[in-house]
Amino acid sequence: MKVAVIGAGVAGLSAALNFAGAGHAVTVYEASNRPGGLASGFKDPTWDWELERFYHHWFATDTDIINLIDEIGQREKLFFPTPVTSIYIDGTIYPATPLWKNLFLPISLISKIRYALSGVYLRFTKNWQALEKVTAHDWIVKMMGQEVYRVVWEPLLIGKFGKYHQEVNMAWMWARLHKRSVKLGYFEGGFQAFNQALCDYVGNLGADIKFNTPVQKITSQADQTLMVQTPDGMQTFNRVLSTTSPGLLRKLVTQLPANYLARLQNLKSMGAVVLILALKHRLTQGHYWINLPKSGELPFLALVEHTHYISPEHYAGDHIIYCGDYLEPDHPYFSMSQAELLNLFLPALTKFNPEFRPDWVRTSWLFRETYAQPVPPVNHSANIPPLATPLPGLYWASMSQVYPWDRGTNYAVEIGRRVARLMMQDYKK
Repeated sequence: MKVAVIGAGVAGLSAALNFAGAGHAVTVYEASNRPGGLASGFKDPTWDWELERFYHHWFATDTDIINLIDEIGQREKLFFPTPVTSIYIDGTIYPATPLWKNLFLPISLISKIRYALSGVYLRFTKNWQALEKVTAHDWIVKMMGQEVYRVVWEPLLIGKFGKYHQEVNMAWMWARLHKRSVKLGYFEGGFQAFNQALCDYVGNLGADIKFNTPVQKITSQADQTLMVQTPDGMQTFNRVLSTTSPGLLRKLVTQLPANYLARLQNLKSMGAVVLILALKHRLTQGHYWINLPKSGELPFLALVEHTHYISPEHYAGDHIIYCGDYLEPDHPYFSMSQAELLNLFLPALTKFNPEFRPDWVRTSWLFRETYAQPVPPVNHSANIPPLATPLPGLYWASMSQVYPWDRGTNYAVEIGRRVARLMMQDYKK
């Protein structure tokens, strides 16, 4: 089989590993100059390690990515710190890990009991299909109570999904609570070091990985082969796997049937904006990840002090802060300059440390992606397009399809390898 993979993110490279390992001729096309996709990183000239453009970590329960790291011979570079994640409520930061610290949240005793019992149920139940029939809003209000919803979950849902926050189904929330661990995994050298190790392994198996080569069009031919057009010319393949966003897939493949295009169009998602700061001093007292309410008080959703998770020694002593937000793609943050966002975000940091001053900022970086967080409504499993598109030989695997699990590199590995197995099985028929 001669197969093309569009995208050298973790899903695309995982699929390419399966293809190349089975002896198929695989070409991977990547528009950027490096592997990793949304999990890719960058490096300040003074640092030893690279840093992710968007904050990332693994859980101890992320078996697909852990097994892949084993497979490519990199397990000794995987390690699991136990940082503190927290929640910001009415001007106070409350640690949320370990889980018993949720007992100190500012809610009544009966609310704490309902919160704990519901959390235990979600941790152990496997019946997510029943949970997708109801919204997270309705389920939490009914089972945990109005107070828990108002104080803990409503601000987080609004921050994550904006105007869609009352449409998100409970299976999405279940997936976030069901398999997550207190220990959070990281890779020596950063996620980009993992991306490169995976890319090198796949290349050594015989895959042809082409960087700086955006795909411009995918066309079905009369003999059911597929033509892939790039700035370098055209090539014909027996099978093509696209790991792009639904919007880009619609642009690349104009021959898809109208009803399938409509399904892609109906998939809702949020974008992400992240401003990264290299500070001369630490900002908080040991908090790694602070979930924030979406309100006029704070201009972003999450504050992540990466160097309370990974030592600042790997970043030349810089204290790394992510100020992140999930937003609709037409939000003003996507068009504002870096200087404008700095002026908007920096004053809020005094909420976390009254001593903070703008001159603590050594330098900063801004990253934005319009496709970052799928929005799963009630009965979302019926909305998801299958991996095999209606166009013979064309397959699509994206974070919109890892449901009920949340997007992330672990499930990118799972879906990449799953679609590769499917494509090879179909080819044998």
